[in-house]
Amino acid sequence: MTVQWGRCTNFKTCKDAKQRQPIPIPVGSAFVCPECGGALQHEGADVPNEVPAAASAAVPVATPATAPVARAKRPSAALVVAVAALIVAVAVPLVLLTTGFAGISTWGKLHSAAAPEPNSAQNIILRMAGSNTIGDALVPALAEDFLKAQGATNVRIVPGANPQEKIVQGVLPGDGFPSAIEIAAHGSATAFTALAEKSCDIGMASRRIKPDEAAKLMPMGDMTSPGNEHILGLDGIAVIVNASNPLSELTKDEIKRIFTGGVGDWSQVGAGHGAITIYARDDKSGTFDSFKSMVLAGMPLAGSARRFEDSNALSDAVTGDPNGIGFIGLPFVHNAKAVAVSEKGAGALKPTRLTVATEDYALSRRLYLYTPATARNKFTRMFVEFALSKQGQDVVAANGFVAQNVELESPAVAEEAPDEYKQLIRNAERLSLDFRFQAGKAEQDNKALADLDRVVSLIADRGSAGGRILLFGFADSTGAPEVNQALSLNRARLIADQLIQRGIKPAVVRGFGSELPVASNDTDEGREKNRRVEIWMKRISIAAATPAEAGQSQE
Repeated sequence: MTVQWGRCTNFKTCKDAKQRQPIPIPVGSAFVCPECGGALQHEGADVPNEVPAAASAAVPVATPATAPVARAKRPSAALVVAVAALIVAVAVPLVLLTTGFAGISTWGKLHSAAAPEPNSAQNIILRMAGSNTIGDALVPALAEDFLKAQGATNVRIVPGANPQEKIVQGVLPGDGFPSAIEIAAHGSATAFTALAEKSCDIGMASRRIKPDEAAKLMPMGDMTSPGNEHILGLDGIAVIVNASNPLSELTKDEIKRIFTGGVGDWSQVGAGHGAITIYARDDKSGTFDSFKSMVLAGMPLAGSARRFEDSNALSDAVTGDPNGIGFIGLPFVHNAKAVAVSEKGAGALKPTRLTVATEDYALSRRLYLYTPATARNKFTRMFVEFALSKQGQDVVAANGFVAQNVELESPAVAEEAPDEYKQLIRNAERLSLDFRFQAGKAEQDNKALADLDRVVSLIADRGSAGGRILLFGFADSTGAPEVNQALSLNRARLIADQLIQRGIKPAVVRGFGSELPVASNDTDEGREKNRRVEIWMKRISIAAATPAEAGQSQE
């Protein structure tokens, strides 16, 4: 065995560097420090001549003729290599057990970051941990464009130690070595443990933070406030089957009974015959957490379910199984078939860009970035601002998720819609968002606050001062009808006031109480979806419309 010799220059934290000892590395292995994972400097290159210069080259195992001399200067290369290998073999598992970044030690992260270019240094400027759904492809793509927006060159994605880890690196202006963004996408739950351990700067989650997780992170601020919680985009959890399956829609109750084992054959839901095979994400997944909350309603997943950490692998499994069924984020449907989903009191909808953008689809969800209220790392705030900008949202859309850039749509109108509603939206287009509110309150949620500015930008681009804007408020069915009617109107008026403050006066403001539910009022999630304000824009000027269409709004 031959070795090459190097020195660690990480004098701040590495004990091998502080001891200034030459380190033997087997030829062919990554030329990094086994203690700290940092790139080594070849022995003899700008290093005090404490060791013969020959040590900088590959050193063969000592021969009998040279052995006595070699022993007087240092242990044999073979012995040193053996000892070094033993230290690494013992130290690395110990570090993996005692320190962690979503199960990855600092040594492991730096090693995986350095492995593609073992002889070059790089500066870790941002660390992200959490959801596989958004960390698989979306966040790496955002990181690439973010670095390019900062003027970085040679931007590329470097594979990490496993498929759930990536490093995005590029050389920032004025730097002579790469700057890197680390991404560890092991599931939404790991976002909050990594934030608590201060081993990441930004947590990625495909579900909202839980109360107990928020409580642990209180030293960083209120994680449900706009300063900590940032809505990255929207997604629909698609229920997928094999493309050959004749099934076109399922109720939420049928989906629940399938995934909890109550329905075991396709004939029980009118889709031919055959034993149903269930595919599901793993327990750390935010997709599973969302599905568990929205569909399983406290019941356990069937024990026969086959579990996956990787979204693409789950989709591929269903694609290859005529009897398979699974649930997955919208960008991962691939060659499977997504079925329409209905629930009590609302019609069946497929997960499309519009139904997810308005959050009318029964299994729509938000994607989140979580940060400390006051981040010491300047790149934390810069990255979040970039991700929420129009440029960042274009990247969200390009990766198969639903961006928050506002568009105009022409959806079909439900037959059961109130006559006044139908009349008012004649010759109008719906904006691709709804404003939503907290339970029993006329207070907007975090997404609604950001959406107001997006709406203003769209209206400004269209050259309208608000004379074509229609606002329709809705409530859940909890409480007396007259209370719900008043609450729905108050919500619409609140949005109108917010727009007026931004220079836009809506033409029509109406409240329709608990009419037109988009979800079941029997669940918390359904009631939350039903508390909303829709926003429409007339194709023609209000002045040219009929008196009924132009209705004098603030009533």
